Amino acid sequence: MTENARLIEAILFLENEPLSIERIGKLTGLSDHQVARALNEISEVYYSDDHGLALVENSETYSFVPVSNLNEKLRSCYGKKIDKRLSKAAIETLAIVAYSQPITRSEITKIRGVVSDSIIRILRERDYIKVVGRKDVQGHPCLYGTTRKFLYTFKLESISALPKLSEIDRQRFEKEEDEN
Repeated sequence: MTENARLIEAILFLENEPLSIERIGKLTGLSDHQVARALNEISEVYYSDDHGLALVENSETYSFVPVSNLNEKLRSCYGKKIDKRLSKAAIETLAIVAYSQPITRSEITKIRGVVSDSIIRILRERDYIKVVGRKDVQGHPCLYGTTRKFLYTFKLESISALPKLSEIDRQRFEKEEDEN
């Protein structure tokens, strides 16, 4: 492999989150074109040979992941994975944020019909949602939106790739928005 490809390979190995071409360029001092060429080279090397890792692209970011045929062996070597699945309430709240962003805590509560403070805190801690601004009303409440991790976790290229809402759900969201 070229020196650029080897450098990027090392950076992707050392980073614990997916990186965009722009971020890799900032870390290496390489142009976007040079980074893309090196990523293609790395991808060809890992695709053509038997490796324990694969280079994957998701939401215009790149990272190494274990190849799928090793999952069972890795699971047994590293013990039980901590269950970080989201509860139904958390998924419901995340969906509300995803489809209605930017949205305030009180707007989420109105749509769900229950106070969602603890769920919003959990979603922020897990980096699925973040504060994207402040609403220009009395008190200036935080506006929430989804993060890059949300897109990566749910394998979405962008927020526009979300499945379309059913007519009933769309009316529910519109009704709640009209009340505000």
